[in-house]
Amino acid sequence: MTSRSEIEHIALDLFTERGFDTTTVDDVAHAAGIGRRTFFRYYASKNDVPWGAFDDMLERMRERFAALPPDVPVMEGIRATVLDFNDVPAAEQPWHRQRLRLILETPTLQAHSTLRYAEWRRVVADYAGARLGQPATALLPRTLGHVCLGAALSAYEQWLRSDDVELRDLLDEVMLALENGFADTRVD
Repeated sequence: MTSRSEIEHIALDLFTERGFDTTTVDDVAHAAGIGRRTFFRYYASKNDVPWGAFDDMLERMRERFAALPPDVPVMEGIRATVLDFNDVPAAEQPWHRQRLRLILETPTLQAHSTLRYAEWRRVVADYAGARLGQPATALLPRTLGHVCLGAALSAYEQWLRSDDVELRDLLDEVMLALENGFADTRVD
């Protein structure tokens, strides 16, 4: 039986080769040696394939936030958790690069991405709100969700442009700059 990961790898290759819009669910199912029904047991739609196990990762993110000691400063906790969220094994790095390229550069996926980004921001806002004693929907927790997502997206885009830098290093740099209020970042 073909695993979810194998289906994703096959689909990512097809999307990269043929284009996301022109690759059908049937194309992916056929290449993976599965039927349409099996495909839809794994994914609600073709748009969900590039996102992989995103829901599981969000749950892990929530658990990581919940496990942080209460004396950890809010931004330090967010930085550590964002780094953990993006901890991808070396063998998965090429697939992760393909995945992010598709998500960030395929217009068709942008509407779906907006929904996923909202879920990610909500997890950050829930943590920030709880730590700040405010509802997650209050201005500051919501802003932290948006700002941190924007910083992560910038790091992803930078990573896709350069093969000689680690994603973790870029994320750490930008999140640390946020944590320090950009105090240590000067242009000479």
